[in-house]
Amino acid sequence: MAEMSKPREPETKGKEGDIESGAGTDGGSLYPKMMEESRLRWAFIRKVYSILTAQFLFTAGVAAAIAFIRPIPEFVLSNTPASWVAYFGILLSPLIVLWPMLHYRERHPVNLFWLALFTLCVSVSIGVVSATFGGRALLQAVILTATILVALTIYTFWAIRRGHDFAFLYPFLFSCLLVLLMFLIIQLFFPLTKITMAIYGCVASIVFSAFIVYDTNNLIKCYSYDQYICAAISLYLDVINLFTSLLTFSAAVE
Repeated sequence: MAEMSKPREPETKGKEGDIESGAGTDGGSLYPKMMEESRLRWAFIRKVYSILTAQFLFTAGVAAAIAFIRPIPEFVLSNTPASWVAYFGILLSPLIVLWPMLHYRERHPVNLFWLALFTLCVSVSIGVVSATFGGRALLQAVILTATILVALTIYTFWAIRRGHDFAFLYPFLFSCLLVLLMFLIIQLFFPLTKITMAIYGCVASIVFSAFIVYDTNNLIKCYSYDQYICAAISLYLDVINLFTSLLTFSAAVE
């Protein structure tokens, strides 16, 4: 009865097939048998992508500044005890900030503060890591990351619209993540060859590309409206990890 009491959308919108207006051939739902209001889900998706855009722009600016300020790369590459301490401190800072950010993820506006601090830590880490690679490998990684992100996002929305679901990827992705983590730990103690690092970069790129599909699926279907921080962080980390994997691959094959 509640559905019957809703005002009917103008027929002109239905003919245009505006999926955000709630009209179209299947009611404008993002996926078949969608039970929630499509307008609300679209508003949530726009909010998450707005946060992601701000994060990516900030990360690009900070990373570029660090890479082009020569004293910073020179200090990182100096191989002194102080440079190693600073290097690992910068790399570990996102993990330290991640816990309180997740703890306060649904408490506004505290969650935005921790999100900004986490983004800053990740941006500095990316800048320091990028400074150790050549400009050609960095440019290739940026272009490939942007291309893959756009292509997979469009594909996932298209596939979910037609009834596909990618929740089945979780066990596979979790297992792959553990394998990649163990590989990195081994790499710290027993440095491997360029060929091995190229294989790692290629495999990791495939895994984190699949993570983009999986987390985009969750963005459309699973997250509640107050979980925008979790949704944004998941996709943000997917893209950052994809970028570093492609950077590793590009540098290894040069």
